[in-house]
Amino acid sequence: MSVEDFNAEAWTVYGQRQLNHGYMPPVPERLEWTPWEGVGPGAEILGDVTGKRVLDIGSGPGHHAVHLARTHDAQVTAIELSLTQHRRAISTHAGTPGVHFVHGDVIDHLRTAQPFDAAYAIGSLAFTDPHHSLPALRDGLRPGAPLILSLLHTDLHGHGPSTTVEPREQLLRLRDDPPLPTRMWVLAPRLWEDLLTEHGFRVEAIDLLRPSDEDNPVVQQLIRARRLPHRPARISSRPRTARPPAPHAAIGVGAIVLSDQGVLLGRHRHGTLELPGGTVEAGESLEATVIRELAEETGLIARPDDVTLLGTLVDHVGDVVRVTVGATVSTWQGRPVTQPDESVGDWAWYPLDQLPDGLFVCSAQILTAWRPDLPIDHTPAHFTPYA
Repeated sequence: MSVEDFNAEAWTVYGQRQLNHGYMPPVPERLEWTPWEGVGPGAEILGDVTGKRVLDIGSGPGHHAVHLARTHDAQVTAIELSLTQHRRAISTHAGTPGVHFVHGDVIDHLRTAQPFDAAYAIGSLAFTDPHHSLPALRDGLRPGAPLILSLLHTDLHGHGPSTTVEPREQLLRLRDDPPLPTRMWVLAPRLWEDLLTEHGFRVEAIDLLRPSDEDNPVVQQLIRARRLPHRPARISSRPRTARPPAPHAAIGVGAIVLSDQGVLLGRHRHGTLELPGGTVEAGESLEATVIRELAEETGLIARPDDVTLLGTLVDHVGDVVRVTVGATVSTWQGRPVTQPDESVGDWAWYPLDQLPDGLFVCSAQILTAWRPDLPIDHTPAHFTPYA
């Protein structure tokens, strides 16, 4: 049985117990992202949802969806995998204008639904593998659409989030009934941010929300993300040759020079397009290497204060370990011009959304270390930021 199926069974039992107790939560006066009233923001973080199509993921008894439809005039699709939770919703709220209650799997639903203008999940997305749910949400949301996630951060036992993308046991508790074991992805905020970025979202804020009761150890994460615009076709990169570099050339720099026309790239005589840069010489600082290589290859003049080092990238070619240091250059003098006797020339500015194929792999690694959202394929490297 998959983790998702195991969790669905637990929520079906939970919903049946709530039906047996005859309990329905009231429609709130404001959208609550935590179990505690008045903690954190309300529906305003979704933006203006008047008349817009909003997806409520794991909608449970439907009270949040009804609030958005009644108070904010949203058109809400409230989807719930647990049949008993769905029954709770329709037993009270069926026919509510602006709310469409759906029993089903959100990933399957998004394959055929028209893209939504916004989506949110209050406590529910942690019960599904993010490697399955996030690609579906990326494809099921319009570019620029907000995605708001309320997730468990620290549980009743004071156990904080995991730093690996693995589920762990958490218990559903209800009155005097026996607790129900589930498997949840309780992940550290940085890990959620990395996963969302990897799958086409920009994370705008992550807040940790706590109850007013200081004896309650539970902490909730509130993640505000936004669907990025459609990505262009993947841009390729390739090594110049199959031969490893000479040992003395294993440490180099690459400089990101960005103008209002785009990023500066030149063509190497082996055909790759690359950032200005080159080999660190003995006794030379990394900033000095950036300034020297920039002048030698392009004719542009920069000062040490104009150079910001991003961090180191470590990979290997054959048996040679290659260390590349990325940098940005904020200010310079002159115009980029092909220089005599240099391996790289034909300098040109390329908009970030129109990068060319055939980037030199080290330049590709630097660009994605600087901007992880750039759609550039390259061999992996270990990146250690300096900041």
